[in-house]
Amino acid sequence: MPPAESTFTHETYLSPFTWRYGSAEMRRIWSEAHKRRLWRRIWVALAEAEHAAGLVTAEQVADLRSHAGEINLARALEIEAEIHHDLMAEVRAYAEQCPIGGGIIHLGATSMDVEDNADVLRMRDALDLLLGRLRGLLLAFAGQIEAWAAAPTMAFTHLQPAEPTTVGYRLAQYAQDLWADWQELGRIRAELRGKGFKGAVGTSASYAQLLEAELKVKVEEELSASTSTSTSTLASFEARIMSALGLDAYPVATQTYPRKQDYRVLSALAGLGQSLYKFAFDLRILQSPVIGEWAEPFAARQVGSSAMPFKRNPIHAENMDSLARQLAVLPRVAWDNAAHSLLERTLDDSANRRSLLPEAFLIADELAARGLRLISGLRIDRDAAGRLLSAFGPFAATERLLMELVKRGGDRQALHEVIREHAMTAWAAIRRGEANPLVESLAADPRVTRHAPRAELLAWLAAGDYVGDAPERAAAFAELLRRSLGDAAT
Repeated sequence: MPPAESTFTHETYLSPFTWRYGSAEMRRIWSEAHKRRLWRRIWVALAEAEHAAGLVTAEQVADLRSHAGEINLARALEIEAEIHHDLMAEVRAYAEQCPIGGGIIHLGATSMDVEDNADVLRMRDALDLLLGRLRGLLLAFAGQIEAWAAAPTMAFTHLQPAEPTTVGYRLAQYAQDLWADWQELGRIRAELRGKGFKGAVGTSASYAQLLEAELKVKVEEELSASTSTSTSTLASFEARIMSALGLDAYPVATQTYPRKQDYRVLSALAGLGQSLYKFAFDLRILQSPVIGEWAEPFAARQVGSSAMPFKRNPIHAENMDSLARQLAVLPRVAWDNAAHSLLERTLDDSANRRSLLPEAFLIADELAARGLRLISGLRIDRDAAGRLLSAFGPFAATERLLMELVKRGGDRQALHEVIREHAMTAWAAIRRGEANPLVESLAADPRVTRHAPRAELLAWLAAGDYVGDAPERAAAFAELLRRSLGDAAT
């Protein structure tokens, strides 16, 4: 229970999401003031529908509408400290401002008719903001994929050097996952539903009572209707309110909308977190000086370590992995909220949802912003990539050598053993810190040169062009991204 006069300074605990992580726009969506403005918007829409049904006057509705933006949080908290109910405290604070319409605020409604619909409106706005950020992130990936589509580098499997790939093709893997997240979040956004206005247990009994006179008239007029007139009238009443909010309603509900919706939203956000986690984790590996091929942006006056002035730690990538790790566990809380919403509802989801929903979106918001910073400012060291290719590429190129020599009439099994002998010797040399001798040793072995001249052997063992169709696939995927995102530049 907040105190009547809440003041928050750096002398009290503040969530890092209050000021450190997430954007001002996302914090505004999940702010207390914005939530209460949405509550008032919903109360106005309810009053307008009740006016259309002849239950309240135009003057009462106009009074509510004229004071809807005058949030007085201090007064509401003062009332809440006395009555221990945040929504009813807002009702009373609002009513004090409305001498004409105050008496009809929340008429027929239960708390979740207001709170649940407001939460869905907030989730929708938050998804719109996040989808816009993801579009920018994906377009930044498309630009980098195009720039590096044909740049060769060593690929790793099991964290061991494997075969060459291209930088652009590697980037396309991350972008493909993010594109799937963007599509899934867009689908979730399109399918968001509010509770609607169905009262305390979802039966609309309170609204049926309010509309009793209208229902009686309808019964007399539509005795021959195949659909229940009562249901038709109540559904129209609900639809009028939801139309004013620009939101569809679940066809059935209890006191709340199905909490499975929260689980679906948070699972999609966690999916985004997983994609960005992998990108950031791979960047951390590639930024290690042992590989040294990629690096995140590092400001001229940035301090890497308090103890070691030479350090260039991947702090943004590490931050992303830290936050994404937290995001990954939040769907479990939403799962429990849905599974434990017993019968027509229990209140054991209420407290955790106050932080669960905002923090999930704020983490996702921060991840998208940092991801954009990393991909836009990504540094690629071509010399480091060349060193990796020189050290490890010839091993991969022996696959091509073997196939070409067999095509020239060689014995596949015998040549496989020849190449294996040279490869084992070369690995020993690399472990001693020496340059890779594999190319020269193979090109000097008569068991190999008997099948092809040295020039051809050297060409086959040049690993930089042993990348298959990776450049074409990378460029084609970047083009597909731009088309799907409606990029005007294409």
